[in-house]
Amino acid sequence: MNRQYSLRSIARVLHRSVSTLSDEIARNSANGVYDPEKAHAKARVRRQNAKYQAMKIVGNRALQHHIETLLFDDQSPRAIAGRLKKEHKKDASRRVSKESIYRYVGSVYGRLVEAYRKKKKNGNAKKRSQSKGSLSDRVFIDKRPDSINRRRRLGNAEADFIVSGKGGKGILLVVVDRKSRAAFLELILKVTIANVHRAFQCIKKRFSEMRTLTLDNDILFQRHKELEQLLGLKIYFCNPYHSWENGTVENVNKYIRREIPKGSDLSHYTKQFIRNLEAKLNRRILEVLRFSTPEEVLERLRKQKMRLSAEKKRSGGCSD
Repeated sequence: MNRQYSLRSIARVLHRSVSTLSDEIARNSANGVYDPEKAHAKARVRRQNAKYQAMKIVGNRALQHHIETLLFDDQSPRAIAGRLKKEHKKDASRRVSKESIYRYVGSVYGRLVEAYRKKKKNGNAKKRSQSKGSLSDRVFIDKRPDSINRRRRLGNAEADFIVSGKGGKGILLVVVDRKSRAAFLELILKVTIANVHRAFQCIKKRFSEMRTLTLDNDILFQRHKELEQLLGLKIYFCNPYHSWENGTVENVNKYIRREIPKGSDLSHYTKQFIRNLEAKLNRRILEVLRFSTPEEVLERLRKQKMRLSAEKKRSGGCSD
């Protein structure tokens, strides 16, 4: 008999939240009507399907190896699931949900992966002291063109430093393109403004498309006008103590700290390690890139630019 009790009254009697009951009714109703027996049947089917999805990884050695390889490369289950869906649209046997991957990691079959993932701890980049008074003639981020804010084209980058722990020496220059999310790293062992400028020049050689930089207010950027001329680009600054305005590079720093924990002495890391780390960052599968990697997007945009340039030359126009 339907007694027309409110959800709030039922929730109070069952000691559950109203949202829990609302979700249950929305999930398990049939034709707009909630029937307890039908709801139980639907829940049972979901559990069976969930178990099948998790076992699909174990039952497919090639799929299992592929997923484990990506997990050991620090790709997230969400990214892996999205990439598999993108690559195997017509082959359901090669697709699994992120929940299934999480269940696999937590099962007896994923113990090694689970142990590896537990060792990876997030760290925050140790920030250098900032001084508002030591930097002059800055152009702040509110003056930055809207095309940069909207990530419309390649070459608008953000930069930041990761610093050695107490007693260590050296800093790591991190430059990230806002559109492709491609990252470029340079290790600086002797920290001087001149060496910072040289590090930017090294990145400019590898990322010739770089046309703007957005920086924080680190004292090492006090000769930013000289750096602008050296690199042939425009520099913008975040507002003091507003590091989140450089969110793209801050996000990359979070991943770097998985490999270089907070407090580390950067002088203990080789140049090859830094190159390998850069490559790892650029092969991350990112949902924001529609489950492509930064290196794939960067290569595609470069080819696109070369193609447009060639077309303009053939038509007698000038390349951008």
